[in-house]
Amino acid sequence: MTPPINLSTSAIPTWCPGCPNFMVLAGVKKAIMEELQKGKKKEDIVIVTGIGCHAKIFDYINLNGINTLHGRVLPTCLGIKIGNPNLTVLGFSGDGDAYAEGMEHLIHMARYNSDIKYFVHDNRVFALTVGQPTPTTEIGYKDKTTPEGTKIAPINPLRIMLASGASFVARVYADVSQVENVMKEALKHKGFAFIEILEPCLIFHPDGIKEKIYSLEKVGHNKSSFDDAWKKAGEFDYSAINDKTKIPTGIFYQAQKPVFEEQFPQLMELKKKKIGWKDVER
Repeated sequence: MTPPINLSTSAIPTWCPGCPNFMVLAGVKKAIMEELQKGKKKEDIVIVTGIGCHAKIFDYINLNGINTLHGRVLPTCLGIKIGNPNLTVLGFSGDGDAYAEGMEHLIHMARYNSDIKYFVHDNRVFALTVGQPTPTTEIGYKDKTTPEGTKIAPINPLRIMLASGASFVARVYADVSQVENVMKEALKHKGFAFIEILEPCLIFHPDGIKEKIYSLEKVGHNKSSFDDAWKKAGEFDYSAINDKTKIPTGIFYQAQKPVFEEQFPQLMELKKKKIGWKDVER
């Protein structure tokens, strides 16, 4: 009799009670479980996390992987994918991890279009180190390091990804079903998938984002149109939330482009062999 699939670990979650990361974890596990139920082997899915509150997800999902250095999630993902292109590689970062220390890797991964799925947990603060501003923090935000308020305008990660050539660009709120559904679509996509997850930090940045979101799918957004995606990505500029704020969520853009691994005959030979994690020489 086949033993039941178990994605849980014995680690006790140490996120703050009510943290949206719990919703992200549940959505990710549901999407992965569906892949396993369809026949994918657990050993052939790998996760990579960085440093920050997001990275604790590594301890709570029973999969192979690496908890790597701050800002170095994507080069680690790429190294794993090159070593064995048959693996499903999932990367998880926070907004500081992805957009500050890791921005150079993020831009080039969008260019490369490696078949990696990348999830950025964006609470717009360095929450693990008690609330310093990140590249997506709004002007005027105050903490102990910026008592007079942040004076530097935030970046727009979605527009950066579109401009860098990413073939799959999405944003969701930290809701179980939203995370699960976009992850399922990302797993079907051939190429680099960038998914930003908006998740207010309940302690350091409770910003009222949830009440401002709306679904791109429900308004008939054309995700195959770069121009439409660019326009929608500009609706929210990551500034302070106010009465006029509207935040679109869903898949902004999706296109088929040459995949990095498929440009190299050596990697295609590895892919044809259909080797799994356990087959790689150590």
